Amino acid sequence: MTLHSIRRLAAMLYAATMALSAQATTNLPQTVQAQYEVTLNGTPVGVMNDHYEARDGRYRIVSETHAVGVLALVQRRPARVVSSGEVQASGLRPLSFEATRGNDSRRVAAEFDWNGRTLALSHDGRNETMPLPAGTQDRLSALYQFMFIGADRLRDIAFPMTNGRKLDQYRYTLGSDSVLDTPLGRMAVIHLVKRHAPGESATEIWLARDRSLLPVRMRIVENDGNRYEQSLLKLDTPAAAP
Repeated sequence: MTLHSIRRLAAMLYAATMALSAQATTNLPQTVQAQYEVTLNGTPVGVMNDHYEARDGRYRIVSETHAVGVLALVQRRPARVVSSGEVQASGLRPLSFEATRGNDSRRVAAEFDWNGRTLALSHDGRNETMPLPAGTQDRLSALYQFMFIGADRLRDIAFPMTNGRKLDQYRYTLGSDSVLDTPLGRMAVIHLVKRHAPGESATEIWLARDRSLLPVRMRIVENDGNRYEQSLLKLDTPAAAP
């Protein structure tokens, strides 16, 4: 095979790969509206509403949690988390993240400078800058990034993630659950379990196999034993306009 033929073959393979990546991205939902029940140790404490939209190479996710029950008497304002950035063939690339917690006026935020490879965090009246590793997600974009990864690559997956206060490495392996009962019916799921050291919080995520690997349930067990869960109540993924 001549050098010209090798270069031509490489170009064809690259074009085919880009076409497949573009097709896979196009087939994903451009709009997602999801509602979750939030519980603390089994007691309902909130309702979370997520709205994801991807258009023209950009995305924006807004998640608002409204307190319910006794908590609603003191937590009148919803907790709000926003992530926005770019949509690439490899998935979501955050540019900005911010979160506010109900009546608490304090704000945490993260700014992603991919050209300069720096991550700027703002929290508790402090600002700090650190190196930005490739593939970093924020705690909201990470839940929608699974759509772009594909079920066959979730057996053992790792990525950096920030919550606006710090940057941690997350690694998930497959759990045992394959189906889950939900208000929307019985769903085939991929169960992911976060690897964690003693003293770290434990995290589990269940993704819907037949709904673009969108989150169905998430469970976090803190060091003090408190168990937080968000469980899917409603899910709407309107078809894209022709």
